[in-house]
Amino acid sequence: MSKLATTKDVFKITLPTPFAVGDVNVYVVKGDTLTLIDAGAKTEEAWQSFKEQLLLLGYKPSDIEQIVITHHHPDHVGLLDYFSKDVPIIGHPKNQPWISQDKQFFVNSEPFYKELFIQLGVDPAFITLIDMDEELEYSCRRSLTTLIGEGDILEGMTGFKVLETPGHAQSHIVLYRESDGMLIAGDTLLAKISPNPLLEPPQFGETTRPRPLIQYNNSLRRLLSLDISTVVTGHGDDILNAHELIQERFESQKERAYQVLQMIKKKPMTAFEVCRQLFPKVYLKQPLFTVSETVGQLDFLEELGEIKIEVVNGQHIYHSN
Repeated sequence: MSKLATTKDVFKITLPTPFAVGDVNVYVVKGDTLTLIDAGAKTEEAWQSFKEQLLLLGYKPSDIEQIVITHHHPDHVGLLDYFSKDVPIIGHPKNQPWISQDKQFFVNSEPFYKELFIQLGVDPAFITLIDMDEELEYSCRRSLTTLIGEGDILEGMTGFKVLETPGHAQSHIVLYRESDGMLIAGDTLLAKISPNPLLEPPQFGETTRPRPLIQYNNSLRRLLSLDISTVVTGHGDDILNAHELIQERFESQKERAYQVLQMIKKKPMTAFEVCRQLFPKVYLKQPLFTVSETVGQLDFLEELGEIKIEVVNGQHIYHSN
């Protein structure tokens, strides 16, 4: 069960999750402050596995002095509920309503989703399939104690700098250490799969919805500017060829987008009609993921000037240019 140290001071622990993505990686960083990066999904199985693997490193949960979260998704924050209330929880401000399960935030978000689904041409019966509560069952009810953002240096983690990398989540950050080129990437870059750019409501006075795939591409371009030796990731293996992999991701993403363009050239469609064609077998099983992925491709094509939007009865109909 033990995982070899990724470096002399960063240790990987792999935990089971109840989600389709499979296991999640969390990291123990031995610095001036014993730090845990991410916390896994809230299941008893994950907590027992975490304690066993932590013991192999010579620690118990009460030895953890601070926890940094890369983003708010349940598979990365759920076990926060198992830690003492005295342990500092550090993350981007946009984590807060999600990890605290702020009821008012979700109430305020309802009109956003309602209007968005109308724009996308989503069948009302389909909307009932999008059950946020099911995922939040494996999340936590905690609050951030320390807010971090672009350019911050983490206390107790000498040399690691915070970089904001929105896209997969609006709250997403990575930690970069210039001295040896290590990147603690969360889900920003994964070895085997491309993270889904998920649709989220705007926060902090933002008036338009985020365009997560556009953001994600910009975050990846940002990583291309860094001298990266090793990427430790939220799922799967470490990455030793980050720049090469990012270029591959760009190529794959462009191919997917142009597949969508060919559909729209045949017939103008709503985003939901595109979604059903793109994901005929899984759109009912994974509604939020498939709709988010589809909207991402449409945003990308719109930014390139390949498609335009016609608004009909509140619905956005996509036409090729």
